[in-house]
Amino acid sequence: MISRYTREAMARIWSQGRKFSIMLEIELLTAEAQAKLLGWVPLEAVEEMRARAKISVERIEELERTTHHDVVAFVQNLSESLGEYAVYLHKGLTSNDLLDTAFGVQVKEATELLLRDLDEVMALARQKALEYKELITVGRTHGVHAEPTSFGLKFALLYDELVRARRRIELAGKELAVGKLSGAVGNFAHNPPEVERYVCERLGIEPASITTQVVPRDRHANYLASLAVLGACIERFAVEVRHLQRTEVLEVEEGFAPGQKGSSAMPHKKNPIISERLTGQARLLRGYLVPALENVALWHERDISHSSVERVVFPDATILLDYMLDKLAWLLANLRVRRDRVEENLNLTRGLIYSQAVLSALMSKGIERMRAYEWVQRNALRCWEEGIEFLELLRRDPDVSSVISCEELKELFSPDRFVKNVDAIYQRLGL
Repeated sequence: MISRYTREAMARIWSQGRKFSIMLEIELLTAEAQAKLLGWVPLEAVEEMRARAKISVERIEELERTTHHDVVAFVQNLSESLGEYAVYLHKGLTSNDLLDTAFGVQVKEATELLLRDLDEVMALARQKALEYKELITVGRTHGVHAEPTSFGLKFALLYDELVRARRRIELAGKELAVGKLSGAVGNFAHNPPEVERYVCERLGIEPASITTQVVPRDRHANYLASLAVLGACIERFAVEVRHLQRTEVLEVEEGFAPGQKGSSAMPHKKNPIISERLTGQARLLRGYLVPALENVALWHERDISHSSVERVVFPDATILLDYMLDKLAWLLANLRVRRDRVEENLNLTRGLIYSQAVLSALMSKGIERMRAYEWVQRNALRCWEEGIEFLELLRRDPDVSSVISCEELKELFSPDRFVKNVDAIYQRLGL
């Protein structure tokens, strides 16, 4: 599944080592830009800086215990390796020039992994949609049997949700994958915009259009909102699986591995544990959005109230969603659809699911709608209460039988009539 190639990679993206390595590259690119574009730094000094530059996460953390400032500790540690060339380090930069720009690179990398996850899950949903397209099932509204439909549409719906989610995350990721080297209050007082442009271009991100000391946090809130919406879509499908696996329904079963146990007390149990896990994790993922929204309103050109929040919610949210997509992929790949139960449930209500077809047929014969509705409903209620086949009751009803022949009634009870336009839906989805 997805975990083979992304889970460890996602954790590395948010590691201290990765953050500081990006910050190091920002410092070196800034000196390079100042040398090439402005002539502030000798080119040979830039070469020496790149050759000598070294950082140590352990040393930065040691220094931070004294400075109580991670960027100051980082710059101090880097200066230790540069010797006399440290004079060209961090020229005209403020802490958030490093932090927000490094964050933009991290978000870009995390988004690429999430999009790769989504591509795999979309392929599985597409495969299942095609596999079960011809399987007719009973559709349910309010949890009650409604009318026949295609079982494949359950997966097609998930596929379409994932397509939209991918588009949202891709756009939100691009919006957030930005950098800034605009200085202490965002007005480029110490480095001109061309330095920022030079650095961001080489990091593979865009310069933010306008900043204070920080990149505006509406971008961050929008990104987490896109993740939360995807989590809600995953939850919707997980709840559907949970309903379909209930003993009374039992149209699907999650994969059950050899040696797996469903209960410490009841050996017969096979529970939808992955779907339940996804449901709970979607709640957690939504929770990360609220503090991100509250981070948007900062004092003047910057305060630090957002920082502690983002150090938690962004690594947690992206790592959690990566895990959820992994589990969703497993769920789809190993889901067992019980065709026998699908067929059994289709006939469970003794034909009541064809009531609208009968209603429409009566109306086409010229019977006023409310009168036709009354004729159909009185027979439907008898079917519910007495357990008599709905078709048989309609045949016996003098009002209905005076308008629709027995042969015509029988034709109305064909489930194939209800899936005649499923192809059109699939075509809309590109399936």
